[in-house]
Amino acid sequence: MGGRARARRAAAGLGVVGLLCAVVGAVLIAAVPPLIRQMVLKNVRIDPNSLSFNMWKEIPAPFYLSVYFFDVVNPNEILKGEKPQVRERGPYVYREFRHKKNITFNDNDTVSFLEHRSFQFQPDKSRGSESDYIVIPNILVLAASFMMEHRPMSLKLIMTLAFSALGQRAFMNRTVGEIMWGYEDPLMNLINKYLPGVFPFKDKFGLFAEMNDSDSGVFTVFTGVKDFSRIHLVDKWNGLSKVNFWHSDQCNMINGTSGQMWAPFMTPESSLEFYSPEACRSMKLIYQKPGVFGGIPTYRFVAPKTLFANGSMYPPNEGFCPCLDSGIQNVSTCRFGAPLFLSHPHFYNADPVLAEAVLGLHPNEEEHALFLDIHPVTGIPMNCSVKLQLSLYMKAIRGIGQTGKIEPVVLPLMWFGESGAMEGETLSTFYTQLVLLPNVLQYAQYVLLALGCVLLLAPVIYQVRSQEKCYLFWSSSKKGSKDKEAAQAYSESLMTPDPKGTVLQEARL
Repeated sequence: MGGRARARRAAAGLGVVGLLCAVVGAVLIAAVPPLIRQMVLKNVRIDPNSLSFNMWKEIPAPFYLSVYFFDVVNPNEILKGEKPQVRERGPYVYREFRHKKNITFNDNDTVSFLEHRSFQFQPDKSRGSESDYIVIPNILVLAASFMMEHRPMSLKLIMTLAFSALGQRAFMNRTVGEIMWGYEDPLMNLINKYLPGVFPFKDKFGLFAEMNDSDSGVFTVFTGVKDFSRIHLVDKWNGLSKVNFWHSDQCNMINGTSGQMWAPFMTPESSLEFYSPEACRSMKLIYQKPGVFGGIPTYRFVAPKTLFANGSMYPPNEGFCPCLDSGIQNVSTCRFGAPLFLSHPHFYNADPVLAEAVLGLHPNEEEHALFLDIHPVTGIPMNCSVKLQLSLYMKAIRGIGQTGKIEPVVLPLMWFGESGAMEGETLSTFYTQLVLLPNVLQYAQYVLLALGCVLLLAPVIYQVRSQEKCYLFWSSSKKGSKDKEAAQAYSESLMTPDPKGTVLQEARL
């Protein structure tokens, strides 16, 4: 009897433990999702006390700018009307340093800042040096010629004479360093002297001259501290709530974030929208597929085919026109009137006629598509590669001899990719606090609930088995001929040796 009592008490104890586990598990199931949400919200908002604030203030991961130039192989033939031929040179890789300065928190739940950028050449990662010579179109000459197309012939002749006096030609042979960061040009000095304000360049002209040791304007974004629904969204850029470069209100809107962090708790229906000062417009990326980076689940977002589509292919883009073929965007209105176009590298995702018009282009998704891998729970990028191409529309301008017989063509100048991936201690801290810990809490709730249910079954099973034993004992002691005969037969069977090969069966009393 003592053993049975102990067993009863043990079963009851397991039941109590099981009840506690089940209750704790049920409470966690109700409490963990809001707890995780609160943890994420606290750590992704723009607040000096948040985990992501230092990541937002200064990009902790190495960030690189890789530049590829299209070296013109046949400049003299192009002037005679032949098809251009180019060869890709590079990459010329630069370490990009970004940090925010003049950070000012405003009363309306926003923060204003400047993001300072600087670049440092990386010889070990580059294929070539900054002293390499590249033949490219002379942007100043061809842009100025294009802008003179509908001017009186007398002005065109004067410009032709000016070009000749200054030794200007349609193509130039410059070093990578000069093309990137600027070179002194007598034509630019002349234009700045007599037509001040036409070009934003004062001392030197270069494709990236205005980007090194500079910033991309004053951004004012929502912090998410008071109103989480607007976290990271741009309120104003350079004091503007919309730009005036384009021909429709929709295209002039400043939408999305500043391009570094997005709102958390994404779904496959989410999109990544951001304002790019370099492109003078807002862009939207769409979900492609899930993935994993460094053990962290991610969503990959890519550019839709409509990103640079013309108004005929995608009516909402009509405001970015006048357009040429689909797949390139005219950015002349925000690039001092020069006929410059933005696209994917090698005219990937563009009308095939663009790539076919230039020998040496080979568009493909693996090398030329852009992507961002985002941790969907926090909205923080884990790995990204943004690739864009800058091209020049050029053609012969009647009356300007330097343009020869150039057939109308959109000629690629260069393409660049900005890439970065979270790594090292930053990745480890991010994984532990914003991925591992929430996962542990999430799994713990179900483990405790399952364990509780199992332990709760222990006293139930014990009770059922006890009742079975009591029933057998009661049944065997009943008075009656049949029962007595059965009991007598059983007793006799115990005293009779079993035949060979017979297995005794145990009776539980």
